[in-house]
Amino acid sequence: MKKILMLLLAGLLLIIPFSGCAPKEEASIHMAVEFVDHAACAHIARNQEWFEAEGLKVTAFEDYITGMALSTALGRGDINAAYICLIPAICAYANGKVPLKVVAGTHKYGYGLLVDANKVRSVKDLENPDIRLGCAREGSPVDAIMHKMIDKYQLNENKISDKIRRMPPPEVLLALKMGQLDAGFCCEQFPSMGEELGFKTLLNAQDVWPGMQGSVLIVTDDLIRDHPDMVRKLVKVTQRGTRYIHEHPEDAATIVAGELTVAGKEVLPLEIGKVAAGLEITPEAILKSLTTKMECTTSVDPAMLQEEIDYLAKLGYIESFNAEDILDLSFLED
Repeated sequence: MKKILMLLLAGLLLIIPFSGCAPKEEASIHMAVEFVDHAACAHIARNQEWFEAEGLKVTAFEDYITGMALSTALGRGDINAAYICLIPAICAYANGKVPLKVVAGTHKYGYGLLVDANKVRSVKDLENPDIRLGCAREGSPVDAIMHKMIDKYQLNENKISDKIRRMPPPEVLLALKMGQLDAGFCCEQFPSMGEELGFKTLLNAQDVWPGMQGSVLIVTDDLIRDHPDMVRKLVKVTQRGTRYIHEHPEDAATIVAGELTVAGKEVLPLEIGKVAAGLEITPEAILKSLTTKMECTTSVDPAMLQEEIDYLAKLGYIESFNAEDILDLSFLED
């Protein structure tokens, strides 16, 4: 009888879990991107399953209609890694107090002024009272580009700012197509798409802000602290995706166009989505965008990052801070 009781006790010990031996939850990445081809390297990596190949558990891959919307999500703590325009990332850190680090770049430039060439033939024409102008909200990259344009061409700021219609880039292109705007500042891929519709890119970011850092890969401080190996792999995949753009541009453009077409059905508001159905994101537009409108590179110039921080402070959008506070480029491989 004693032997039977000992066997029963041993069996119970096998099936009763010990709290100290519970399996540790596997670390994961909750990733976000903007609804633009600025995150082309991430779309390629996802399509080619490179995140999985590196052993990265990506539990979410969310698209946001603008970088400002993405920065709001960062503020809620929903995301621990993102491919985002640098300027919204700066605002998230400075104003939203989001503990983040820039660990790699994705591209330089990537913004432009799209116009109806029948009504706007020069930058000076934007001062005309009858010219309707669209731009994303204050603190966005295209808003900063607009102010850089005003500075460079010595335009009357009041004549420009008093008539701006604030809207996200997809709506700017749609409003141009529907004849509701005469000009609008957009981030790529929308200027390249607009050119396919017969509109003209009057100026690019290159024209007003040489060396401008466009988008970056950011991660939260706790991901670096707790899982530096994951950050290293994430940067590695980002570099691989960027090389793919240079080595296989046509294939890269086809992949990104397909990924964005699918994302557009989810990220665009229903009322916009119905109208946007006629706006095709073609591989040709993406190819042009990736190879001529942007400089796809993972390098980051700390001096340029500081310049963008200081310019946002000059505009009154943030308090200036040291660029090194949000930089950790130690994961970048030569």
